[in-house]
Amino acid sequence: MGQGVREERRDQTRRSLVLQSRQLFATRGYQAVGLAEIVSAAGVTKGALYHHFASKVELFQAVLTQVQQEVGDRVAAIADAQPDPWSRLTAGCQAFLTASADPEFQRIMLIDGPAVLGWHEWRALDEAASGRHLADALADLIAAGMIAPQPVAPLSHLLSGAMNEAALWLAGSTDPADLAATQAALSRLIDALRVS
Repeated sequence: MGQGVREERRDQTRRSLVLQSRQLFATRGYQAVGLAEIVSAAGVTKGALYHHFASKVELFQAVLTQVQQEVGDRVAAIADAQPDPWSRLTAGCQAFLTASADPEFQRIMLIDGPAVLGWHEWRALDEAASGRHLADALADLIAAGMIAPQPVAPLSHLLSGAMNEAALWLAGSTDPADLAATQAALSRLIDALRVS
């Protein structure tokens, strides 16, 4: 068997482990899923799992990274499609809340993510996946004079924190109207930043 074939099989095994774990974690949660169930669903051995991931936590981190990247990409695509900097900020923030309302994303990204990895690690992954886009959008608005001149980092963290807290609250909500109410509140919050 050639080197290329072995690498392709390793990549396929890793993809399968991440895919199957993601489905199981999303539907049942991290704590309810065992490694035996993951390897069975992926059609591999525990040895194959441990070849790619040192632990269940490391496998979960790979799943979470994938989910956060997808949310970040979705938000960036919606924001980047807007015609002006203000619309990019508002559309991106609203897209984040909408994506956060997806039950698969909620369970992995908002409920289990901080609990499994701890707040600091979860926050670092969140920052890597989407924090840069928010900071860039705010910097563009400050440069355009649409938001008062100020340091970007504190504003970015405050807005990100508000959206993450709202997303966490929505993850526990049972009222479908809460998403629209939260989006309306977010619009008012962002509009208050705009220079008249």
